[in-house]
Amino acid sequence: MLNKLVLLAALALPVYYVQAHDYATGSLTVTQPWSLALPLNSPTAAAYFVITNEGQAPDRLEAVDSPIAGGAQLHEHVSKDGTMKMQHVQSVEIPAGGNLVFAPMAYHVMLLDLKDRSKLVDGQSFPLILHFEKAGDLTVDVTVQKQPPESAHSAHAH
Repeated sequence: MLNKLVLLAALALPVYYVQAHDYATGSLTVTQPWSLALPLNSPTAAAYFVITNEGQAPDRLEAVDSPIAGGAQLHEHVSKDGTMKMQHVQSVEIPAGGNLVFAPMAYHVMLLDLKDRSKLVDGQSFPLILHFEKAGDLTVDVTVQKQPPESAHSAHAH
């Protein structure tokens, strides 16, 4: 009986890690990367996630890229003259001991010139490479979903 329980726990362990959607490099952890499923004719897509810095010094996300897009840019939403607008940013700092939320109406990754729209269907995933100043490169798998995760509704601060 004990052998069966140990075997069951061992088989369930990889599923737990796959569903955790956490990726780490250096003192940084990237949690739950996701994107919204869009019509196949959509010219762009966006990716969202949370970066946590458990280190003593800040780090900087300097660039992003993905094989499904001809280009990828860091963007943020800002209020100008009472209107929300999206603007390109060169890099984003992740504070020491803090986190940075990439969410709708906040910081996000814009994927431009989409090459493989088949990866933007609910249930699919695609790689996104994050280039950090100190922690180096980190590849995460972005899960495509019909609706934002519950955590995204309350994570608009940055």
